[in-house]
Amino acid sequence: MSHHDTIVAVATAPGRGGIGVVRLSGPQVPAIARAVLGSLPPPRHAALRRFRDHDGAALDLGLALYFAAPESFTGEHVLELHGHGGPAVMDALVARCLALGARLAKPGEFTERAFMNDQCDLTQAEAIADLIAAGSAAAARAAARTLEGAFAREVAALEDGLTSLRVFVEAAIDFPDEEGVAFLEQGRVAERLAALSATLSGLAARATQGALLRDGFTLAIVGRPNAGKSSLMNALSRRDTAIVTAIPGTTRDLLHERIDVDGLPIHLIDTAGLRDSDDEVEREGVRRARDAVASCDHALLLLDATDPEQTAAALFGELPTAVPATVVLNKIDLTGDEPGPVEGVAEGAGEGVVVRISATTGAGLEALRARIRDAAGYAPVGEGAFSARRRHLVALHCAGEHLTLASQALREQQAGELVAEELREAQHALGEITGATTSDDLLGRIFGQFCIGK
Repeated sequence: MSHHDTIVAVATAPGRGGIGVVRLSGPQVPAIARAVLGSLPPPRHAALRRFRDHDGAALDLGLALYFAAPESFTGEHVLELHGHGGPAVMDALVARCLALGARLAKPGEFTERAFMNDQCDLTQAEAIADLIAAGSAAAARAAARTLEGAFAREVAALEDGLTSLRVFVEAAIDFPDEEGVAFLEQGRVAERLAALSATLSGLAARATQGALLRDGFTLAIVGRPNAGKSSLMNALSRRDTAIVTAIPGTTRDLLHERIDVDGLPIHLIDTAGLRDSDDEVEREGVRRARDAVASCDHALLLLDATDPEQTAAALFGELPTAVPATVVLNKIDLTGDEPGPVEGVAEGAGEGVVVRISATTGAGLEALRARIRDAAGYAPVGEGAFSARRRHLVALHCAGEHLTLASQALREQQAGELVAEELREAQHALGEITGATTSDDLLGRIFGQFCIGK
């Protein structure tokens, strides 16, 4: 498939709606617009037009928006047809455009063309998908900041600093006599390396928070039957998602809910009570519960504070050892215990934090939310937040390692050539974030995750 083709896709969500949008991009857009609309609308002005088929019959009446290259999202000629949002209307408009020479767009191809035509860098392109998929208002604001270029500007500032230092070091390499060696020994290179490393560390820490905002945190609630797991899920989500009864084994399957804790998107999973059972359905629920815990980021081990036979040690023994967990003592409204965190009070909790709560009254829930934030490593950064991905964290870590190696080469060997090479490798790693040094294979994986029409 060529980037010189004209592409078409429905840009709005599938199903029925008040408005549906068909989007085109490419060199044939003006000709297709004339065929469908009768004439080319004035650029960047909404025009009320009839959308016509090959016989001139009206397919729909709606708004047409034309953006002439390069003043468009993709940098190419772009046409948007805003019609009535029924599947039949959208399909008919797409079919008409295909008959006129367009082809169906691949997932993310409009944004990919914007990147290829230098309308945005790779962080901004990814931020479009992140904004669409944002799981909380804070995540949406962070994605919007990245879309505005906040992340890219900080990466660019680091790259400028690396370039400046490379010029400084390579100037010393050009003078291999004692003057050049003294040039490296003056301490200015070491100081600038340290400053760049500190800036990079700060950016990596903020990117880690951005990745949490984007990816969220998977939290499984685990415990014995009637420990109050479903009540806790309802209390955290502030809605009656799970059925709550006094009958043990009410929850047979996994229940999922999306919540946010101070902006951190949480994928909350309520699981079947862990116990041996002759009921085949309940046994399957217990198996799924264990699988959910094995794949989650963190588990809440819920104990009934009124039942002395329920111990954290017994629950820990039934769960995957690699999964971090917090012990939660529920039903303190019946025991009279004080709500909030205490150290290792539950048997088997070791040195970990135990949180006392009442899912019924809400006592201790704020302390539990704080514990969830701590377990995720989430620290709200307010209006300075930006969206980031795992690959960005890997690239920042790689750049940091090269700066460390550059410092070692300078300190131990006074080897300007090695310092310059490590600085070049650090720049290459940062270039992968914005797309300056990104492979076609990676681009395919990134844009392949986008929705069609975007």
